[in-house]
Amino acid sequence: MSALTYEIYVPRDASALSLGAESVARAIAAEARTRQIEVRIVRNGSRGLFWLEPLVEVVTPAGRVAYGPVTARDVPGLFDAGFHKGGAHPLALGNIAEHPYLKTQQRLTFERVGVIDPVSVSDYVAHGGYQGLRNALAMSQAEVVQAVTDSGLRGRGGAAFPTGIKWKTVLDQNAPQKYIACNADEGDSGTFADRMLMEGDPLMLVEGMTIAGLAVGATQGYIYLRCEYPHAYRALKEAIAAAYQARYLGADVMGSGRRFDLEVRLGAGAYVCGEETSMLESLEGKRGEVRVRPPLPAIKGLFGQPTVVNNVITLASVPVIVAKGAQHYRDFGMGKSRGTLPIQLAGNIKHGGLVERAFGLTLKELLYDYGGGSATGRPIRAIQVGGPLGAYIPASQFDVQVDYEALAGIGALLGHGGIVVFDDTVDMARMARYAMEFCAIESCGKCTPCRIGSTRGVEVMDRIIQGIDTERNLKLLEDLCETMLQGSLCGLGGMTPYPVTSALKHFSEDFRARARDH
Repeated sequence: MSALTYEIYVPRDASALSLGAESVARAIAAEARTRQIEVRIVRNGSRGLFWLEPLVEVVTPAGRVAYGPVTARDVPGLFDAGFHKGGAHPLALGNIAEHPYLKTQQRLTFERVGVIDPVSVSDYVAHGGYQGLRNALAMSQAEVVQAVTDSGLRGRGGAAFPTGIKWKTVLDQNAPQKYIACNADEGDSGTFADRMLMEGDPLMLVEGMTIAGLAVGATQGYIYLRCEYPHAYRALKEAIAAAYQARYLGADVMGSGRRFDLEVRLGAGAYVCGEETSMLESLEGKRGEVRVRPPLPAIKGLFGQPTVVNNVITLASVPVIVAKGAQHYRDFGMGKSRGTLPIQLAGNIKHGGLVERAFGLTLKELLYDYGGGSATGRPIRAIQVGGPLGAYIPASQFDVQVDYEALAGIGALLGHGGIVVFDDTVDMARMARYAMEFCAIESCGKCTPCRIGSTRGVEVMDRIIQGIDTERNLKLLEDLCETMLQGSLCGLGGMTPYPVTSALKHFSEDFRARARDH
């Protein structure tokens, strides 16, 4: 690249593309040609400041200067202002690394997202990539597993099971074949961290899975990706091909003589396949239905062989742990919740996006310091944490810390770290009905409490909303929730009561008002 070539970053992330990033990139290229200005356009991931997308960044001696949100119509004016040199413009945001939304974050897993070309191995390595794998190859399998255990890493997909224990179980199995299965079926409402990472730094996931394979003796990995993520699919395919080309995958990983192969498999859109055993059934080409446990997948998983099943963010956390040491990662967080968590702010929120912070900050900090309050400017009445089956939390509990145990203490689940915001115009009875309807639609049908309970639950909710025999139906709804909680085979039916009972507990007036109106 010549000294007179200007480097400009335009995201290829789905969120930015949905807001016109592709037309912005084309407009910049065309305008640069017209003005005979040499530019190199790099398609990066999103930084996660969604209200500013498309966010265009320009490399300058003073750092990367950002402009946003940029439309194709803005491009001529940006060039007039010399934006390619970091010139002043109404859309200028200054050095992006100093932006208040980013400056106080603690990005470990998302350190490179938005910074690098997502599918360039050389760019990944130049920014510290593959140091974890290099270290892992110099360690014994048991040492790698112990490092993951000592880091305190717990499953980021929602179950929060200690990752090291799962890996050690697979390592200890004597089997002819072992597998690493990445659950990338990110189906929870308000969640997008997996997608952002796969689109913005897919090699982080590839490296994490490779380390996992070497640690437990697995030679084959599969990424089970939801079919609704075409941009992530393309980025993963490109990144995996580049990793093979550079010998970070295949029969001779980094010249070690050890094998690890990796493929992407697309799911067909079933929410229940986010449950690990349903996902394994789907990977085997069968109908996505929950398996009865035991045996656990770590003992008898994919094709009946020992299998590590982890979420995208769990596996993408591994390279940092092995590169910088278990203690480095463990120093972040609190109590039994160690490390950082990518938290996703969505719904009625002014500054929606991704915030990666160590466990321990409060919900209020997230909603107001980062999120800026509701998008409507009205008071926030409730938030739902942990997807469509997560509990509704009222404003009176926003001082609770983001921590697995702290949230469990108020009857909530952290899940995948998604937070959906509602202002004071929300009808919580209708939101509770939505949870029941969601379960009825997405149930695999294998167990009666989930299959029948959710359908009957929708009917009971409809009677409550219509103000018919309210008190009797509320009691019936509570009994039904208890049956689903205790009797369902997996978390789909077992978690559906969380939003319903939390709405009943904290927003009972939305249910009982109907009786007076009727």
